[in-house]
Amino acid sequence: MEWLYVLMPIAGVKIFWPGLIILGVGVGIIGGFFGMGGAWMVTPGLNILGFPMAFAIGTDIAHMAGKSLISTMRHGKFGNVDYKLGLVMLVGTVVGFEIGAQMIMWLERVGNVEKVVRYLYIVLLFFIAWMVFHDINVKKRKENEMRAAGKDASEATGVQWHKKFHAIKIPPMVHFNVAGIYCSAWLPIFVSFLTGWLAGILGIGGGLIRMPSLIYLVGCPTHVAVGTDLFEVMISGLYGAGTYTYKGRTELVAAVIMLIGAAMGAQVGAVATKYIKGYGIRYAFGLAVVGCMTSIILKLAAKQFNIGFFNDLSTVVVLTCVSGLSLYILVKFIQGCKRELATKAAKA
Repeated sequence: MEWLYVLMPIAGVKIFWPGLIILGVGVGIIGGFFGMGGAWMVTPGLNILGFPMAFAIGTDIAHMAGKSLISTMRHGKFGNVDYKLGLVMLVGTVVGFEIGAQMIMWLERVGNVEKVVRYLYIVLLFFIAWMVFHDINVKKRKENEMRAAGKDASEATGVQWHKKFHAIKIPPMVHFNVAGIYCSAWLPIFVSFLTGWLAGILGIGGGLIRMPSLIYLVGCPTHVAVGTDLFEVMISGLYGAGTYTYKGRTELVAAVIMLIGAAMGAQVGAVATKYIKGYGIRYAFGLAVVGCMTSIILKLAAKQFNIGFFNDLSTVVVLTCVSGLSLYILVKFIQGCKRELATKAAKA
């Protein structure tokens, strides 16, 4: 089975190349759908496939930059991108990213990068999964209460933390017309700095936390959060690709393999947001986070208890998660296209 492995010349490791294709196509679909680069799945996925963590981070950011550019252009056509909001967040994103990247270089020198990044991933994924499902449960509880009171349950909402942050009136106050919000400019700047730092230290575009932060903290509608986040992912990805390549931690062969599949998948994922709205996106996102977290825990357990089977199982989990979600989004995409074509034919 030697033909199934390809040597990565910069990292000096042999990688299961079908796994790279699955990650590329799958995360292209998932990233275009959720409004993020998908690095929160690809970085641990590359590490599980055999890349050292620093190379997994740099390689994923390089592939993510090109894919996010394609997805942003597609979402822009649908009016899902608040460019003003994205540009306000730019400074915080770049500054935070560089601080995170420098921390990774330091952790690599002291030999703790693998352990620190994996544990930080688990903590972050657990918190985000809790936040998403807590939001869904709050909405369901309100729907039940409104139905019991004879009211229209469609008006029910989940958590609305953004209203508390909007009440903080620190100048300058800014209108973001596409997102339909009015808040202090410091709110998106702070969010972008935090997500930029996470992008640098975890090798993600920041979308893993930025997309839910735009929804729950800034108050963006879900579809606008998706498009605007991709715009930010594109910016941080292009900057990150340059800084990690300069530091010699980017495996361009793997990045190109994934980008070819991701470019096609991103088109499908972006268009699928026309047919799956609001809480449908959030629910699928929460399941994706849980699947990724499970694979990382298995990888840590394999090393801690010296159980080789857990290594193989972690690879199966992450690839199954990517493939399953991609298939779900693809099916919804096809169903939505059929309904749209049928509606147009009926009007003709």
